[in-house]
Amino acid sequence: MNFVKSTLAIAVIAFSFLALSFSHSQAEVAEYTIDPDHSAVIFKVKHLAISTVTGRFDLFEGSYKLDTDNLANSSVDTTIVASSINTNEKDRDDHLKSDDFLDVEKYPNITFKSKEIKKVDGSDFQIVGDLTIHGVTKEVTLDAVYEGYAKDPRGNERTAFVANGKINRKDFGMTWN
Repeated sequence: MNFVKSTLAIAVIAFSFLALSFSHSQAEVAEYTIDPDHSAVIFKVKHLAISTVTGRFDLFEGSYKLDTDNLANSSVDTTIVASSINTNEKDRDDHLKSDDFLDVEKYPNITFKSKEIKKVDGSDFQIVGDLTIHGVTKEVTLDAVYEGYAKDPRGNERTAFVANGKINRKDFGMTWN
């Protein structure tokens, strides 16, 4: 059995973005920069519809604006380096980087840019935005949770969010197998 081929035949992937720590600059709407040392971009893919392969992207950057009084004034913008995909299996990662999937030579970045952020309930909200993978842009909705606020030992403001969504790779032109 070719492990790479059987693993990559899955049509649906889950996309998770975990952002644990941000820096703050003074403004009426607080502006934050994603701290890659305390954040993660993680995904899960079903393998043969019975098990799950987990991976991550090691390189990413982004920022967001947060208006706690009016979420409509808030936004998020992230860029993920597609070639930084890491599933702890070199052959699988090389195949994911190839033109069968991410085609990182032609499409070096995955991007997400919010269009709307809306409160759901309590600390739950939704982020609607454009996700671009493999040169294809689709609107997706991420379910997000505000995890809290703190000041670090140096007095910097930190906020934490977790956002999750589910996409189908075929919607983004990755139709191999």
